[in-house]
Amino acid sequence: MDDTFCYDVKAQNPRPRCIFFANRVLKLWLFFFVIFICLLLVLSNGEETTNANKLIKIGAIIDIHSSTGREEKTALDIAVQSFNSNESNNHKLSLHIQDSGRNPLLAATVARKLIKEQEVEVIIGLETWEEAVVVGNIGSRAQVPVISFAAPAITPPLATSRWPFLVRMANEDSKQLKCIAAIIGLFNWKRVVVIYEDDAFGSESGKLALLPEALQDVGSEVEFRLVLPPFSSVTNPNVAVHEELKKLQKKQSRVFVVLHSSFSMTIHLFEAAKKSGLVGHDSAWIVTETISSYLDSFNSSVISSMEGTLGIKTYYSEDTSLYKKFYTNFRTTFRNEYHEEDNSQPGINALRAYDSIGIITQAMEKLKSDGKSPKNLLKKILSSNFTGASGEVCFEEGQLSYDPILRIVNVVGKRYKELDFWLPGIGFSRNPGVKNETGYVGEISQDLGGRVYWPGDSKLVPKGWAMPTDEKPLIIGVPARTSFEKFVKVVDGKLPGVKNYDGFCIKLFYEVLKVLGYHLPYRFDPHNGTYDELVNKVYNKTYDAAVGDITILADRVDHVEFTQPYAESGLSMIVPAKSEDSAWIFVKPFTIEMWLATAAILFYTMFIVWVLEHQSNPEFRGPWNHQLGTALWFAFSSLFFAHREKVYSNLTRMVVVVWLFVVLVLNSSYTASLTSMLTVKRLGPDVTDVELLKRANLKIGCDGDSFVRTYLEKVLNFKSYNIENISSEYKYEREFKSHRIASAFLELPYGKVFLSHYCKQFTTSTPTYRFGGLGFVFQKGSPIAKDFSRAILQFSENGFLLSLEKEWFSPSLECSADVTDSSTTDSLSIRSFWGIYLISGATSTLCFLFFSMHLLKKYYRHRVDNVDESQSVWIKAIRVAKYFYLGDVVLVQREASVAPDPEPDINEWRSPSTLDFGHTNMENLDGTSSPAETEIEMPLQTQN
Repeated sequence: MDDTFCYDVKAQNPRPRCIFFANRVLKLWLFFFVIFICLLLVLSNGEETTNANKLIKIGAIIDIHSSTGREEKTALDIAVQSFNSNESNNHKLSLHIQDSGRNPLLAATVARKLIKEQEVEVIIGLETWEEAVVVGNIGSRAQVPVISFAAPAITPPLATSRWPFLVRMANEDSKQLKCIAAIIGLFNWKRVVVIYEDDAFGSESGKLALLPEALQDVGSEVEFRLVLPPFSSVTNPNVAVHEELKKLQKKQSRVFVVLHSSFSMTIHLFEAAKKSGLVGHDSAWIVTETISSYLDSFNSSVISSMEGTLGIKTYYSEDTSLYKKFYTNFRTTFRNEYHEEDNSQPGINALRAYDSIGIITQAMEKLKSDGKSPKNLLKKILSSNFTGASGEVCFEEGQLSYDPILRIVNVVGKRYKELDFWLPGIGFSRNPGVKNETGYVGEISQDLGGRVYWPGDSKLVPKGWAMPTDEKPLIIGVPARTSFEKFVKVVDGKLPGVKNYDGFCIKLFYEVLKVLGYHLPYRFDPHNGTYDELVNKVYNKTYDAAVGDITILADRVDHVEFTQPYAESGLSMIVPAKSEDSAWIFVKPFTIEMWLATAAILFYTMFIVWVLEHQSNPEFRGPWNHQLGTALWFAFSSLFFAHREKVYSNLTRMVVVVWLFVVLVLNSSYTASLTSMLTVKRLGPDVTDVELLKRANLKIGCDGDSFVRTYLEKVLNFKSYNIENISSEYKYEREFKSHRIASAFLELPYGKVFLSHYCKQFTTSTPTYRFGGLGFVFQKGSPIAKDFSRAILQFSENGFLLSLEKEWFSPSLECSADVTDSSTTDSLSIRSFWGIYLISGATSTLCFLFFSMHLLKKYYRHRVDNVDESQSVWIKAIRVAKYFYLGDVVLVQREASVAPDPEPDINEWRSPSTLDFGHTNMENLDGTSSPAETEIEMPLQTQN
C-alpha cells in the first residue's frame, strides 16, 4: 500500500490528504490579500478627500477657435501652472476650459455643465456682454461668482441687483466712443458712416446709441449705417461684403467707423473696401478696440489693406516686472502651441485672463479667516485691489472702478504705431499721465502727436468726403430764371443744348476756384423753379451744390450747408419818389444850435464894440434907443460888410477885424450849403409806412420765385391777392407807372441794383427786416463749403469782393455812386465852427479887459483927494460905473458932491452929449484932448 494517498471512508470517492491541505492554505492567503486591498482603498480614499479640500476648481468659457480665445487660454494656462508650481501654496488650481464660440446659448449650456458636473467655484471668460448676461443669471441662481472680460456699452440700471454674482473685469464703451468722436472733431469731419457686423442678439445696440450722441458734441453726425451679415450665415463672404459696400459708393461721406466685426469678417471687409476704392485718398477709417485687438494677429496682406487706419486700444504699461515676466512666458508658450499664428503679442483680454487667476487665488487666501462660502468668495473678489499685468485691478459696483487710458494707433506698413494717448476728462495727451484723487493729469495736446499716415499714403488730412473727379464731376444747380440778371444769367449758347452762364455770382464762383488749391471738376445744370426747390434738390442729393443769389435762411440751414455770405441781405421797400421843396429851406443850411450860437456871438460882439466906442465915438452916443439902434445896425450890417460907422479905438478895430473874418467864413459856408440844397434835387418816399399800404389795401410787387412772397404773407400779413409776382427787374418801372403797384419789396442787393438805374424816379426805405445774406449752397457736412467760405472771407478782407461789386453793379450816369444818400445834404453844425467862435469871443473879451484896466488905472490916478472914503461900497461902485459911462473924473465928483441922495439912480444920468465944452474931461487932465471931446457940450452943474 502506498502511504502517499489517503482515503476518506465516508466519502463515496476517496481524495488524497495533500489536496485538502493545499486548499486551506490558499483560502488563508486570499483572506489576507483582501484585507490588504481594503486597507489600501481606505488609505487612498482618505488622501483623495484631503486633497479635495485643497483643490480650487475654476471654469473658463472662451472662444477657443478665435485668436483672442487662444491668447486667453494661453494666459490662463500660464497663470495656473505658475500657481500650482509654487509649493508654498496650500491650494491647487484645477482649470476646466469650455468653448462657447461666442454663442450665448452655448455659453449657458457649458456653464450649467461646469457647475453641476465639474462643481466649479468660479467661472471666468465670456468675451461678449450677451454671454456674460446669460451666464451671470445662471451663476447668480447657483451662487457661483462669474468674472466677465466684457462690459456693456451702457450699464443697465440696477445691474448689481439683477446679476449679483457677475463681476465685470472691463469698462463701458462710452469712453472709447468719446475718444472716436474727439478724433472726428479734431479733423472737422461732419458726417460719418458706421459699419458693424450684425448678430442675432443686437450686441452693438448700445454703441449705436452712444456714438451719435458723442458725435453731436463735436458737430458731426452719422450719415449712414452699413450692417454686415453674420459671417457664419454667408456662404460666400467676398460677394456678400462687396454687395454691401456698393451702398457706400452712393454716399458722400468717406469717414468710416467700424464698431464691431469678427476676425474673419474684418479681413474680408478691408480687402473688399480697398478693391472698391474706399480705402484711399480723401477717406478715413477708424476702428474700435474690438478690431484693433486683431492687429496683432492679422498677417501682412491684411495689414496692408488697412494701411492708414486709426484704431483704439486700451493702454497698459509694458515696463512692469510682472508684465515682462508674463510676456516672456506667453511668447514661448503661444508659439509652441500655435505654430500657424503669425503674431505672439498678448492682447488686453489675455492680460485680464492672467490677472483673473490672481483675483481668485487672493480671494481664496482671504477666506481662511472668514470661512469658505460663495458669498464670502464673491465679497473677497470684489474687494480686490492690486496692480496686475493689465493695470490697476479694483472693483466698484461690480465693474472696474477706473476709466481706462486709451491709445490711438495708426496702421503703417505691415505693423502699427502709437500716435497719442487719450485721457478721460482731459483729451489728447503726449503721455499716459498720472492719476490722482480728482482724475488724470497729463500734458494736453491740441492734435495727434507724430505724423499720421492716411490711406493711400497721403500726407494731407483726408477731407472725409467723396471728392469730385473728372468722371464724376460736381453737379451744381444754377437758377435759370432770375429777376435780376446782374446776379445770374443763363442763356442759350451757339450749339444746341449748350448754356452760357454769366453774372456776378458766376464770376465769384470762378474766382473762388482759382484760390481753392485743388482741382474741382464741376458741371452746371440750369434749374427752372423756385429757390426753395433748388435748395431741396441739394438736400435730396440731386445736386451736389447750388450757385446763385440764394438767401441764407434758418429753415434752409437745417438741411444744407451754406458758405459765408458774400452780400448782405434785407428786405427794402421801393416806392416812387417825390420832391421835398420847402419855403423854409433857407434856414436849413445851419442847425438850430448853429443859429443860436451865431446870434450869441453877434450880440456879444455888438456889446463889446459899444463899450469900446461909446465914450469917444459920437456915432455911439445919444439917447439909449439911439445907442442901441446904432450898435445893432453896426453888428448886422457887418454881416454883409455894409457898415459905415467909423471906429476910433484900436481895440475896437481889433475886435471888428476878427469878427469880419468870422462873418466871411459864415457867409461862404452858408452860401455853399444853401446852393447845394437848392441844386441837388431832394427826393422823399411817396409811401413811408408798411401799415399804410395794408390799411389802404394797396397792391405791392415782389419776386414770386423767392421766399419774399411767403414772408410778406406770413410775417408782414399782406393779403395774397394784393401781392403781384414780377418776374423781371425791367417790369417794375412799368408796373409803377401804370399804378398797378404802390410799392415793391426787394431784397437789399436787388434794391441797390434797381435804384442805381432809377434813382431819379424811385427811392427806398431803410431795411428793417434783416436776413442771413447771400451764399452758395452745398450738401450738409461738405468740406468744400468750408473751403469756399475761406476764399470768400479772403476776398472780403483784401478788397477784391468790393471791386467785383463795383464792376457788376456800377450805377448809371444819371445816378451817383451812393444812390441812397445823394439826395440829402447835412446842415452845418456848431462842431465845424466852434474854433472861430472861440477866437472871436476870446479876442473881444481880452480887448474889453484891457480897456477896463486902462480906465480903472486913470480913474484912481486922477480922483480928488477930498472924496469921502467912508462912503459905502455900493456908492463907490456906482461912481466907477458912472466914470466908465461918462469918462470924466471931475464931473463924476461934482455930481456926487451935490447929489442929495447918497444912492443916485443911474437911469437919471444925463447923456455925455450935453456936457459943457469948457470943462475938462479925463484926457484934459493929461494935457491932451481928442477931437471927439471938443464936440461934446458939457453944462456946468456946480457953482464956482
